[in-house]
Amino acid sequence: MTLSRPTMAAIRFGYGLKPGDENAPASAADLMKQVERGAKAKARFPREGFEGRRETALRLLSVRAAEAKTAQAGKPNPDLRRDTLREADRMLRRDSFARIMQAVYSHNGFFERLASFWIDHFSVNARKTYAMRMIVSLFEAEAIRPNIGGPFVNLLHAAVLHPAMLFYLDQNRSVGPESQAGLRNGTGLNENLGRELLELHTMGAGSGYTQEDVRGAALILTGVTVDGRTLAVGYRRARAEPGRLSLLGKVYGEEGRSDADHVAMLDDLAKRPETARHVCRKLVKYFIADEPPAEIVEAMVAAWTASDGNLTAVYQAMLDHPRAWDGEGQKFKQPFDFVVSGLRALDVKEADMTALAKALDDEDAEVPLRPDEAEDGDDMVQAEKPGPRGADMGRPDAAASAEDGAASDIKKSATKAAAPKPGFARAVTFGALRRMGQPVWQPPSPAGFADDAQAWLSPSQLSERIAWARLAVRGLGKDLDPAAFLSTTLADAARPDTTKIVAQAPNKVHGLTMVLVSPEFNRR
Repeated sequence: MTLSRPTMAAIRFGYGLKPGDENAPASAADLMKQVERGAKAKARFPREGFEGRRETALRLLSVRAAEAKTAQAGKPNPDLRRDTLREADRMLRRDSFARIMQAVYSHNGFFERLASFWIDHFSVNARKTYAMRMIVSLFEAEAIRPNIGGPFVNLLHAAVLHPAMLFYLDQNRSVGPESQAGLRNGTGLNENLGRELLELHTMGAGSGYTQEDVRGAALILTGVTVDGRTLAVGYRRARAEPGRLSLLGKVYGEEGRSDADHVAMLDDLAKRPETARHVCRKLVKYFIADEPPAEIVEAMVAAWTASDGNLTAVYQAMLDHPRAWDGEGQKFKQPFDFVVSGLRALDVKEADMTALAKALDDEDAEVPLRPDEAEDGDDMVQAEKPGPRGADMGRPDAAASAEDGAASDIKKSATKAAAPKPGFARAVTFGALRRMGQPVWQPPSPAGFADDAQAWLSPSQLSERIAWARLAVRGLGKDLDPAAFLSTTLADAARPDTTKIVAQAPNKVHGLTMVLVSPEFNRR
């Protein structure tokens, strides 16, 4: 069957249908308006704003630096170190919750989907370093989101040169081998940022660059660094590799090395046709099909070329192509999309989610650090390894234990007047995403999270989704009518067999759960 434009617009290009949503898009034009509005809107994270978060981060970094200095003098203060780690972890939990709320309550679903795409395209992991727990939300809020609708080159500069990216890919440890600092200290080149810049951020793997180009990019980036105590990004000539440096046949630093070289390199990479094709193909794969239709990609590349990389024109070209609206169900939702669209479908009131956030805040002071949040002896905190899309997904009882672990909280909150419990708040938000293998801002590698059905469509993943659906329904939607819920949540996407199953459900919880775990709800 062919879905109506409004249904396809909400499900394929947004986070699904929401009861009573007067701002639901009905056309490509509506979706493009969301891009314009979203770029101007203030994100819910970090809660204290850009300046407030930076002030907090700098304060904590200063405290830890002082503690490290006294520890070197033989007077360590493990309690102080543990307290600052706990405070940074609290910020990350609050930011993660706010990131979910942002997607659930935004009236700009297409923009929010684009934000998720770009934060994955320019992947960083919040648990790489202590500082990154506090600044990863800044990375998305100040580098990614404001630049989603403008020229790609602006987004590239903002993302690659943000402190979070420089920390994540160890650019602060990269020194030109023949630079003053390299010759003096014996430190060397780190190719991480140069490699990911070519392979992931711009041209794409297999696009014709060589290992020499990777090294060339890394050498051109030497001198660019971030101060671990002030978070200031700058250029230090003493760390920069001197001389003429080559990348993809072009020479940089011909008149002497300067901070203009890496800027020019980013400009040049943004203009390359390989970059246009790589990014456009990824966008089509993300929104439309695991095997991107070539004709849509070509239309977007043409728009990119004609507009000099203006992303608004590229999105418009995708939405204007007839095939972008065909073949429903080709994409399997990632866990983040599933949880967000589920909370939207249940029409969870913002006041209720705010109460859940308050419950987490109240609990924060008493939450002990988990083993995966322990430090490794210096300021580098090892990135979590979610495992094959979720560390617990190999256990047959994982889904049941996830549900049962918060069941007592639901019973204790049986009446609407009862205060929500932190365990339930975690279980239906970022805790669920951790179990499903897509923790907020914690990708398994610089390549981000997998974006194809093969990665997520598995028995263990479906078990987790069933557990989440039951938990969410029992705690947030048990008063809803299953038939009405099916109609408002899937509209003309509902298939006859799903309608029959829901109608024959033995109780409301079962019927509502079947809607959330149906193939139609989990695909777009």
